[in-house]
Amino acid sequence: MEGNKKEEDKWHKLDNTAKIYPVIASSHLSSVYRMSVTLKEKINPEKLQKAVEIVTPWFEIFHVRLRRGVFWYYYETNKKLPKIEEEFTYPCRYIDPYSNNQYLFRVSYYEARINLEVFHGLTDGNGAILFLKELLYQYLRLVHQKAFSSFPNIPSTDASFNIEDSYQKYYKKMKTEGYGKEYAYQLKGEYLGGLKVGILHGYIDLKSLKRVCKEYQVSVTQYFLAVLIESIYVENMNQQPSPLPIRINMPVNLRAFFESTTIRNFFAAVIVGFPVKKESYTFEEILSYVKTKLNEELTKEHLEKLISYNVGNEKHWYLRMLPLFIKNIGIKAIYAHSAKGFTTTISNLGIIKILPEYQPYVERFHFIMGVSKKQPLKCIVCSYQEEMVFTFSSVLEDTSIQRHFFKKLSQHGIAVKVESNGVYYEAV
Repeated sequence: MEGNKKEEDKWHKLDNTAKIYPVIASSHLSSVYRMSVTLKEKINPEKLQKAVEIVTPWFEIFHVRLRRGVFWYYYETNKKLPKIEEEFTYPCRYIDPYSNNQYLFRVSYYEARINLEVFHGLTDGNGAILFLKELLYQYLRLVHQKAFSSFPNIPSTDASFNIEDSYQKYYKKMKTEGYGKEYAYQLKGEYLGGLKVGILHGYIDLKSLKRVCKEYQVSVTQYFLAVLIESIYVENMNQQPSPLPIRINMPVNLRAFFESTTIRNFFAAVIVGFPVKKESYTFEEILSYVKTKLNEELTKEHLEKLISYNVGNEKHWYLRMLPLFIKNIGIKAIYAHSAKGFTTTISNLGIIKILPEYQPYVERFHFIMGVSKKQPLKCIVCSYQEEMVFTFSSVLEDTSIQRHFFKKLSQHGIAVKVESNGVYYEAV
């Protein structure tokens, strides 16, 4: 990998969201997520390695290593080559910033699947999608040179390389209340041993899902939230009242509300809380509550307040002047406290679209979120063409929440097929 001196000496501040991840990341809480694309043919490792070497320098925020400053961490251009590997263990494991040639992402392959695992400090799901798509295009151009002989090895027309800090761009100084101090019900159960992570993919027919959502007059996200809350209430809480509400953490892509093409982090977390005050709730009651609550949360005005709260905290002069080791102590304490404020996380990445000429080679896409004992179960959703994939990742032995979730979809007439990574042999 060659480049001029000016390019190699670049460095970048971490965006507002990214600053927490180097502090909390460890082998027990990796802060890593995975996006995968499954092709219709086995992967050629040599071509994949070459594709990674070509594509990585295009994306400035991926082409970095993490450095420790006096006051903050920062990113510096990485002069080494990223190396791919064959998948050999469970997904979303910790990325040691001093291994992997100091890259903060990992590319692996298994049979016909290419995996991109990303440290959340680099970018959010939107940035990962852009990187993986360009990697996919470049790989297919190398493997099928005759079919793509007229295609140059350059970024596609729908690529973005904007690395602005959109949090700073849209920050407005205002009085805010933040996320509140409320604690949430925490999932209970025995943990899987060792480094095991149980994955369950639900392949959902989009047409039948949209039909059900239309009947209930809700969005897909509202519907999934309600089914997830009911699954937790019935299976993990045994339909018992609780002084603590079920609170679902939902990352929201701010690009849908603010004009931005940045490939860095640009999302906010909204919390949908459901108070569990009685022993019996109908699905319709839960869905009605979720619909109202989410409509309140997903407004530009509310999201502006979240941006103001998050960015405003780092602008205090007395906090900026604290040395990094003291900041780290405070950030860890704040994170430990905030983790008690939600029950689980669900993220909807939306529709993944690729250029038509590459579609014949692609079977499907997956997303997986990293989990830990403090955050033992998470959910993430993405769709490609007429299929939506709803993925549970968990370190809990029990799969009753997942079973209830997919069973509810089937009861509503939604076609769904479930696949495990082998940890849960009798999950559904």
